[in-house]
Amino acid sequence: MANGKSLVLGMMVGSLIGATATLLSTPTSGRELRTKVKDQSVEWKELLDNLKLDGLRLKNQIAATSKEGVSMMKDLTQEMKSSIGEWKASVEPHEKNIREYLVQIESSLKDLEEKVQKK
Repeated sequence: MANGKSLVLGMMVGSLIGATATLLSTPTSGRELRTKVKDQSVEWKELLDNLKLDGLRLKNQIAATSKEGVSMMKDLTQEMKSSIGEWKASVEPHEKNIREYLVQIESSLKDLEEKVQKK
């Protein structure tokens, strides 16, 4: 852990020394350097403002999309309930016949078992 801290400290000190050396050895005057720094700060501010606006637009788009998704899920759920209800209504009349057939089959199987046991 101590090696990691000393490495980070060394990098910070080296960066500071490098930045100082660069500022002192630049061929531009202080006025020109300040102008460049000011111009770049304006550019960075514009970039950050644009990023902020893009983030807000993205947030609004995500909110709108999620609302649409919720609405679509509600509609889909209603359609599925309706389809299931229609299916139940169409199967219900046949349910009685199916039950009767099952009772007949059970009865036939019992009769068959009794006949097999008697033999």
